[in-house]
Amino acid sequence: MKPIAILLAVTMLFLFTVSVCASPTDPAAAGRCMTCHKEKTPGLYKQWYESQHASHKVTCMDCHGAEKGEADAFMHEGGLIATLVTPRDCGKCHTREAEEVGSSYHATAGHILESNDAYLAHVAAGEPVSILGCESCHGSKVIIDANSPNKLSRKSWPNSGIGRLNPDGSQGSCNTCHTRHTFSQAQARQPEACSKCHLGPDHPQKEVYEESKHGNAYYTNINKMNLDDDAWVVGIDYYEAPTCATCHMSATQNMKVTHDVGERISWTLRPPVSRNKDNWQTKRKSMKDVCSACHGATFAGGHFYQFDAVVKLYNEKFAKPAGQMMKIIKENKLLENPAAFSNKIEWIYWELWHHEGRRARHGAAMMGPDYTWWHGMYDVAQHFYFKMLPEARKFKNKELDNYIDNLLVNDPMHSWMLTETAKLKKDIRSGKMQEVYQKFFDQN
Repeated sequence: MKPIAILLAVTMLFLFTVSVCASPTDPAAAGRCMTCHKEKTPGLYKQWYESQHASHKVTCMDCHGAEKGEADAFMHEGGLIATLVTPRDCGKCHTREAEEVGSSYHATAGHILESNDAYLAHVAAGEPVSILGCESCHGSKVIIDANSPNKLSRKSWPNSGIGRLNPDGSQGSCNTCHTRHTFSQAQARQPEACSKCHLGPDHPQKEVYEESKHGNAYYTNINKMNLDDDAWVVGIDYYEAPTCATCHMSATQNMKVTHDVGERISWTLRPPVSRNKDNWQTKRKSMKDVCSACHGATFAGGHFYQFDAVVKLYNEKFAKPAGQMMKIIKENKLLENPAAFSNKIEWIYWELWHHEGRRARHGAAMMGPDYTWWHGMYDVAQHFYFKMLPEARKFKNKELDNYIDNLLVNDPMHSWMLTETAKLKKDIRSGKMQEVYQKFFDQN
């Protein structure tokens, strides 16, 4: 190919790229959008006007312009638009980011709509609570309503849930973290961006972060975080503290930014019994790379040594025995009421792993001592010994009673319930009690 032909091909490719990512489908329509919204919704207009989108000449029609045949498309002031902007729309320019989000745990968050979490919200409370409670974080299945001015049902819109199920088949919502219409990277880097959803009795990452030394250092030095820097490499562009984004998404000296939030997480702490994720050694190595910007290898290794031991302790001492008791109860058809969550022991078990158990594990993961113990394993132990075991005894089932008896008599982790306090204190001082739990460290 001749040089002039190569130059022409490159030029055409550049123009095509710009037309896709930076030029409005209809310049006149884009102008009408800005003129009208500057008057009707000045806050929205100013957010866009001061955004990186505006500075790169990305206008309303680039994001909201629709094609004929799209389920949520409608005519508005002479232009065919869609109110909903999905990851597929954003992916026209942000290709890599959209692909990473699409393969992440965030994108699947909307699948909770078929889980026990959503079932409980629907039956114990009701649909309005499920919509504004569960779906506001996890995402709703956006419903098309032909009679609505914008084709979207008011039951499912507005919604910016992280795993929103969109009419075009895509999953997720970019403006969950990059709030419209500024779409600020600085905002997405702050812990507040995550704390709308990651807080509360069952996943208190916000509260754990705030009590940790990381959170303390962040709020003390927020003016030194250089949140607007384009690169924002930990240890280079900022070094006072990490945020949620630092550990789970942002760049290090050795790793690029990722929008797959599970790429550096080695344990899954959500289910009743925690398990290592696929390829967990690589994920752990990636997380340690973040730590190495500010901490030595011994420091980081010590943290994960302790954290892993807490998770394994929780699994073996409480989660697996509680799950085995529930299995015996169900196999022997001991539940009085057939409906899920209509029996007291089901609530006890649910809160033991779904609330207290998660709090303990997340507290250990993020260096939150109060959530590891007082809001975590303390509550797990109380639920297990003084709520679940007594409730299980009420069934008067031989198999279940034998299982509990064996646990309390023969398992050294539980036999403290039948041992004199003076002897237990002596065993703690002598190191005998510590020997019982050394196996959880040895397995690391």
